[in-house]
Amino acid sequence: MSVSRVYGSSISLPSLDSLFSTEEERQEAALEKVQNLPLDQLHPFPNHPFQVRDDEEMQKMVESVKEYGVLTPLIARPRPEGGYEIVAGHRRKRACELAGIETLPVLVREMDDDTAVIRMVDTNCQRENVSAIEKAKAYKMKLEAIKRRAGRPTKNSAQVGQNFSEAFSVEKVADDAGESRSQVQRYIRLNELIPPLQELVEQNRLKFNPAVELSYLAPEEQQQFFEYIQSEECTPSLSQAQQLKAASKENTLDEDKLKNIMTARAPSVSPREQQVSIPLAKLHRYFPAAKNSEQMIAQIFRVLDAYLKKRQLGQER
Repeated sequence: MSVSRVYGSSISLPSLDSLFSTEEERQEAALEKVQNLPLDQLHPFPNHPFQVRDDEEMQKMVESVKEYGVLTPLIARPRPEGGYEIVAGHRRKRACELAGIETLPVLVREMDDDTAVIRMVDTNCQRENVSAIEKAKAYKMKLEAIKRRAGRPTKNSAQVGQNFSEAFSVEKVADDAGESRSQVQRYIRLNELIPPLQELVEQNRLKFNPAVELSYLAPEEQQQFFEYIQSEECTPSLSQAQQLKAASKENTLDEDKLKNIMTARAPSVSPREQQVSIPLAKLHRYFPAAKNSEQMIAQIFRVLDAYLKKRQLGQER
């Protein structure tokens, strides 16, 4: 007697590790020699803007690593002081730590600082659930790396060269990220927020668009604003944030101005016109029972129109 197979039992799903890597990484892994390195020789990228969270997605990656291993090697570069600096694969390393795995596959590659920054940003920005602040820091790091690569303009065309370099660099970051140039610039503006306001953006307690407007406030104004919304347990609308920005530009944003802007709210609906209500019971004595309310109102206005014309004729005589 043959045993029937369970439908789908032979299907093997790809490791979650492979889902968090790029096709370019996988192709490079196939072409280059991979080394198995101990975890304690792998060090995080300096000022790495992407958080490694021990969340539900990390737990899924841990389970995948336990079952399949690390299928896509990390990318790292040698450090002058010894060991290796991770360019791509911080989450994979963390998953191995939690899974109790002591070594993992790594592609070791020589890279200058700017190349490493650009590669680190590109591989991480392709992930899902990248926060606005993570993008803000990453885009700024990549923008500065691209500008350094472009070099400094000549003395005779310093301003023109600087403007061209800035425009080209922002365009490059935007194209690589699949964002508009203006959106990339708005993300980068979030770097001007003080850390407590950046934390509110991370927690989604301060929305992206108001946060961009608030980034134009001076640091001391931002601190005053942060203390106010903490004490009042409120958050600004986009309109309020724009008013705060305008007041800051005019050097009129003091404590009273801030409070007035934050407490003044536009009405949620337009004011209703004044109305006169007459109970239907009082009108039924003047109309046949068959007439409904709309017919009664129409008849009342006809009577009023006739009365108005009569008055006007009397005044003309």
